[in-house]
Formats: sequence, C-alpha cells, structure tokens
Amino acid sequence: MTSTASFSSDAFFIEGGTTLRGSVRVSGSKNATLPIMFASLLTEEECTVEDVPDLLDIKTACELLTNLGASYERSGKVLVFNASDLKSCEAPKEIVRKMRASVLSMGPLLARFKKAKVALPGGCSIGARPIDQHLKFFERAGAKVSIKEGYVFLEVESLEPVEFTFDLITVTGTENALLYLSRVEGRSVLRNIALEPEVMDLVEVLKKMGAKIEVEDRTAIVEGSEELGGFTHRVIPDRIEAGTLMVAIAMTGGEGTLENVNPNHLGAVIEKLTESGAKVKAFSESKLYVKGPAYKPLTIHTREYPGFPTDMQAQFMAMLSVVEGVSQIYENIFEKRFQHAHELKKMGADIILEGRKATVKGVEKLKGTVVKSTDLRASASLVLAGLIAEGCTTVTDIYHLDRGYERLEEKLKGLGACIERLPALVS
Repeated sequence: MTSTASFSSDAFFIEGGTTLRGSVRVSGSKNATLPIMFASLLTEEECTVEDVPDLLDIKTACELLTNLGASYERSGKVLVFNASDLKSCEAPKEIVRKMRASVLSMGPLLARFKKAKVALPGGCSIGARPIDQHLKFFERAGAKVSIKEGYVFLEVESLEPVEFTFDLITVTGTENALLYLSRVEGRSVLRNIALEPEVMDLVEVLKKMGAKIEVEDRTAIVEGSEELGGFTHRVIPDRIEAGTLMVAIAMTGGEGTLENVNPNHLGAVIEKLTESGAKVKAFSESKLYVKGPAYKPLTIHTREYPGFPTDMQAQFMAMLSVVEGVSQIYENIFEKRFQHAHELKKMGADIILEGRKATVKGVEKLKGTVVKSTDLRASASLVLAGLIAEGCTTVTDIYHLDRGYERLEEKLKGLGACIERLPALVS
C-alpha cells in the first residue's frame, strides 16, 4: 500500500495578500483516529475505521500495528484492521519515537498479553509530556512497571477492576486507561478524566466493541469484557483543522463555508473568533460559515476541553499579530509551546514572551521571509502568517505539518490562497 501524501521535509512557498473565499471540507480527526486504531488490538475480529485522513502519523501507527502482527487494508478513506494473529507485545523504539501516540499501544497490549514492552514516546518538541499518569494507573491496576534502556516494561498477573484518580487531566492517559479497562471484567472507576471529543469518540468505539462505559462530569465507570468484538466507526471531524481554516478565513478578511465540522466541538474557538470581530454561524450540525475580518485584540487562556485548545494557540497568535491593540496569550498546558513566536518575530511581529505568557502588540503588516517549523501547530501558524504577509514567505520543515494536516496547501488553494509545495532537495 502506498500513500498519496508527501511526507518529506518539503517547504511551502506562499505569496501573501490573498483574501480567502469559498467552501472547504474538513478531514476526519487524526487525534480521534489514532486511539481508535489501537483499539483494534483488543479484539480478534475485524475493525473498520471510516474517514481516516492521509497523514504521516496514521502511516506510522499502521507501521506499528503491522510490526505487532496486525494486518490492514486501506481503500480511500477507509482502513480495515485485523489483529487476530498478533505476534509481539513489543513496540520498538524506531517506530514509537516517530509519534507520541504510540504510547497508546500499552493498554491494549497489556490487556491482551498481560505484558508489554513499549519504547518511551516521541513527537513534537513542545516541552515535557510525561507518561507518569499512565504508569501510575497501570501500577494501581496491579501491573509491575519498570523503565530501562528507553523502554517501559509492564506485566500483570490478572486483569482486575480498579478505582483510580488522575492527578491531572491527561488525554492519552485517559485513553490508555479506557483501552485497558475495556477488557477487564468487573466495575472500574476513573476520575478526573479528559473529556475531549476525541476521547469521547474512543468511548463510542469501545461501547460498540462490547464494553459498558458511562461518563458523568469527569468520572467514567467502565465494565469491560474479556471478549470484545469488532466495529465499524466513522471518526469525528478534525476540530483543530477546522479551527485553523476558520482563523485563516477570518484573518484574511474573507468568507467561507466549512463542511464536515461539528460546531459543538468548536465552542471556545467560535467564542474567541466572534470576540475578535469575525462572524461565525452554524448552518447545520455539520456546516459552519465564517466571515472576517478579525480586528479586536484578545486575551486567551489555554485550558483542557471544553476550554480554549492549546492546539489553536499558535494560529490565533499569528492572527493577533496584525490586530491593532495588545493581546495576551497564556499557555497553561505545555511549557514550551511558544517556539513559533520567534519565527513570527522574523516576519515583523511584536511579541514579548514571559514564561507561559505571550504579549502580542499588533503591527500594521507582516513581511514575508524564510521561517522554520518547530512543531505541528507552529507550522500552521507560520503558514497563516504567510497568507497575510507582504511579499513571499517560505516555511521550511513542513514534515511537522504533514503529521497532522491532510493536504493543507490544496485546501487553502481551493479558497484562493497562493501557496505551493516545494519538494525537498535530495543531495
């Protein structure tokens, strides 16, 4: 199987000054798809995932599942998995370090084999993203946990129900625990869980497989089953891609319609865009209308869902860099997620960083130059900045962006942007 997407360290060449207009379809959610893919490890029956985006992280997850002994077939946006003949409970370093979500193999492997060996995860360089909450949960569930030579070793004698409270809200920690407990018979209780739409999409899949899960406030009650079945599931739309496109339209003073969106998942983004002066209207349960310009400064605090998503902070910073007045952004999730600010300043943005606070004083215009991507969402912010900059902007190292956005340049071009992909030079 070959992918149609480009996954090299290409660059984007952008001519700024175009107003975005038109209609665009949002892809299925990467962050929902990945844990659902790992759920296929819990059963010997066939599992079908629909509206899967064609992304580097999806390709890496398929590589890991194949390495474990699972098989898959892809037809367009549909992936079909079969893990009936798993041959390994080890997730190797060379695959896991490409993608942090690989840590989600821990729960399914431990539940199925009663042991697992998983390399410590990699991913974006946006600060410490420890897995201590995952390991605390597994220890509370009765597993012996050790770390050596870059691997986490887990082993459990029997699968027993457990009550556990997370010290802090963690998306992947919640997902790993839910995956594991879905094969544990008896009543388990998880407290202080993450409520992101992607987590709730996983819950729906696990329920289709036969687990009984009830979520109230931040507590999940799970009654698992040793024999889980297969599933067919269409993943939710990607709310971060949707938010990125909404900001792109608003900041260029354009107007457009987004299709395949869930407005209920975008409450905080819609609120801040509206506060900035843009107009946002839900046409239906799956369609949004956005009209710019955004012209009012904002104060943003990133929070766990349903608060303002950390994954949208960089895109709003790019937008606010040319909004008259002073905006303030407080990053409360990751401690090193302002790396894009240094690149935006190369384009003329006036940004002062103080720890987890960024003060953005709007300038009249940004100027195109060469900037470098440092992580997934930083890449998106630099592309958006290029759309409004005077002259031409080159965004390098966009393999970061290719991990999480499906053909973003094609979607932006469909809205009228002047953007081209420059293939990486091979020496």
